[in-house]
Amino acid sequence: MTAYTSPGFEASALCTLLYSLACFTDWLDGYIARRTGAISKFGAFLDPVGDKLMVATILILLSYSVPKGGLLTKWPVIVPFSASVIICREIAMSALREWAASTGGAVRNAVAVNSLGKWKTAFQMISLGMLLACRDGTFGNLSLEVCAHVGPALLLVSAIMTAYSFSIYFRSIWAFMSN
Repeated sequence: MTAYTSPGFEASALCTLLYSLACFTDWLDGYIARRTGAISKFGAFLDPVGDKLMVATILILLSYSVPKGGLLTKWPVIVPFSASVIICREIAMSALREWAASTGGAVRNAVAVNSLGKWKTAFQMISLGMLLACRDGTFGNLSLEVCAHVGPALLLVSAIMTAYSFSIYFRSIWAFMSN
C-alpha cells in the first residue's frame, strides 16, 4: 500500500513488480504442490484466502485512485463497478462454500472450483497488473497505452465472468437451499 500511495513512475513500476512476483509465486506454489502431491487442507484453505485479500486490496486501491488514461478517461466507473461486483461475489461465494461445507456431500461438490473460475482469475490477475502499471498515466509509452486500454476492458470482462460464475454456482446449489 505504501508503494501504491507514493507518487511517481517508479512507485507504479514497484507496485507492478511486487504484484507480478506475488502472482508468479502463487502460481508456482500451486504448480509445485500439485506436481509433488504436497497438498494440505491448510494450504487449500489459506491459498485462496490470500489471493482474495490481495485482489480485494488492489481493487480498493484502484477504485480509490483510478488509473489515468486509456478507457478510464471516458469511463472511470469501470474500476469501482468491477471492484464491487468482484468483491461482493467473493464474499457471497465464501458464505455459500461455508454453508456447503457444513452440509457436506453433494452440496460441497456443487460449489467446487470450475474452469470458468480459473479463466476469471486469469483475466482478473492480468487486468490488475496492467492497471497497476498505468496508474500514473502512460507518458506516451506504447506498452502503457496498451495497458490503459486493455486493462480496464479485461477487468470488466472479469467482472462479467465473476457474476456469471456466481449465477452458475447459485443455480447448482439452489435445490439444496430450498429444501
